[in-house]
Amino acid sequence: MSHTPIKSENRNPLPKKSTKKSAKNLSMIDVITDALEDAKAENIVNIDIRGKSSISDNMVVASGRSHRHVGAVADQISRALLDNGFGKPRIEGLPHCDWVLIDGGDVIVHIFRPEVRDFYNIEKMWASEFKDDNS
Repeated sequence: MSHTPIKSENRNPLPKKSTKKSAKNLSMIDVITDALEDAKAENIVNIDIRGKSSISDNMVVASGRSHRHVGAVADQISRALLDNGFGKPRIEGLPHCDWVLIDGGDVIVHIFRPEVRDFYNIEKMWASEFKDDNS
């Protein structure tokens, strides 16, 4: 059996990954939403919390199918924020991956396993009307 080496011109190298930031100037919420969709997060909900809290402008809630998926989604968001110039976010909850919180500053992301998300139901709490935080 003879072995024929592959010539370099016949190889099909993987295309270089281009960051979406270079194609268009994405906001933090856009980068996070794209990363969640790419990571196959489920039931993604964006909640505008301007005027309800001074901690952030937006809160995103999403679900992962398992502990491992929740951790992988959190990792993908963290890398996307860093790659797009938003710096490294603060992350809580990675050891157990039942509920991971990612604090990007302008956007806070909660990634839950479905049972944990149903139990805490934070979308309902934040969707209700609050008195303006500035009063």
